[in-house]
Parts: sequence; C-alpha cells; structure tokens
Amino acid sequence: MSLLKVTDLGKSFGGNRAVDGVSFEVAAGELLALIGPNGAGKSTTFNMVNGQLRADAGSITLDGIELIGRRPRDIWHRGVGRTFQIAETFASLTVVENVQMALISADAKLYSLWKRAADHRRGEALALLAQVGMQAQADRPCSALAYGDVKRVELAIAMANAPKLLLMDEPTAGMAPQERNALMALTKRLVVERGMAVLFTEHSMDVVFVYADRMIVLARGRLIAAGKPAEIRDHPKVQEVYFGSGKTFEKDKKAATA
Repeated sequence: MSLLKVTDLGKSFGGNRAVDGVSFEVAAGELLALIGPNGAGKSTTFNMVNGQLRADAGSITLDGIELIGRRPRDIWHRGVGRTFQIAETFASLTVVENVQMALISADAKLYSLWKRAADHRRGEALALLAQVGMQAQADRPCSALAYGDVKRVELAIAMANAPKLLLMDEPTAGMAPQERNALMALTKRLVVERGMAVLFTEHSMDVVFVYADRMIVLARGRLIAAGKPAEIRDHPKVQEVYFGSGKTFEKDKKAATA
C-alpha cells in the first residue's frame, strides 16, 4: 500500500512548465530514487512534496491526507523528515545538542533562557545518534566533524520526528565513494528497521543503482520512465536523455560493481 501518492502534479514559473502532470507513489519500506538531467524538474517536485513550493495543480497525499497548502512545519509534524544537499546543522552546538533541538521542534516546544534545552530528551537523542553510529561523538561540536559524519548527524536530526517518509536531497553530494556507500547502506538499514519510505534525488548513479528499490526519471518536467533499476538502465528513452547529457549507464554499472 502506498504511503505517499503524487497525482498529476504541476508547477509553472512564468511561461515555463517546470513540472507537468507528474504522478508516482512510494510505499513504506521502499527507497524511491528521483533522477533526471539538470532542469528536469527534480528539485521543484521535491520541494512541492516538502511544502516549500505550492503546486499549481494535482495532489500530494501522505497516508491519505492532502499535503498541498500545508506549511513545511506542519508537514514535518505529520511525519515527513528531510535532509539537504548541503548538510543543515548548528556548527556551534554539540552533536547531541543538534539532535535535541530537533526533538524540541518535534515536541513543538519553545525553551526560554531559564530552562536548559540541553536537558531535553538527552537519552532519546543519544539513541538516535547510536542508530547512525555517532553516539561516541555526542559531545563534540559539529564544527569539529568530518563532512561524512556531519551527514550522519543530519540523518539523526531528520529522524527526530519518527518520520513515515524521509526526503533526501542529494544525500551523498560532496562525499567520497566509500562515504557515499556507507551513508546509503545505513539509510537502507534504517528503512528496513523502521518501515519508513524514502524519496531521494541523486546524481551519483552508482549509488542509485545499488540502493534504490525503484526509480522514476524526469525530463523537461515530465515523467518519462519508472521501474526497477535494471529496467531503467535499459530503457531507450532514459538512455537517450542521459546520452544527451554525456552520461552513460554502462560506466555507472561498472562503478556500482567495483
């Protein structure tokens, strides 16, 4: 059964139809990759699901509840987490304090100068960090972390609201191959353990073909293909689109099996 259902989604900017009638579904326990060349409409689609952009047409439902017209904060409280292409953390706070701030947001609480936010649900924050392999570095400032570790902390932050759906925007951007695979293997494990759904955009095709359960491909705002990774690799229209951008799936296949 589908957790997220996107139907006939549309968005225009002036005379440019950025997203044109896009439909897809994501089930609990599934990683769905959203790919396409630059300008395909990936980011616009992604931001409409998250509520940062409002769709001009169509429907986006989570567990049957319409999301269009809701603010990002409301969508967050309804069980949608998100990570960003450039990791979003508070560099001056410790690792555990970053996760505690997310837990405060999930609880919809505001803390005054007279109440220590650092005392809020510390045990649960540490448990989230343990799930991403960062508990040992809980009291280090985020500014002292390697970039791959910052991305792990961001993942723990995104899970603070116990998301049903996790949106990951270019999760491995700026990471070395070993770091990319470690992060996505961790994400895959969490998807299975928590039964959550993941929708992610990604330019590293080696990551996509190894870890995605299914893929959807956009080009010029329209959905041109959907299916299992092997089906997408051999899809003539997808080959044509990526050949035009200078990318070949044969190289990606070799990279994924190296």
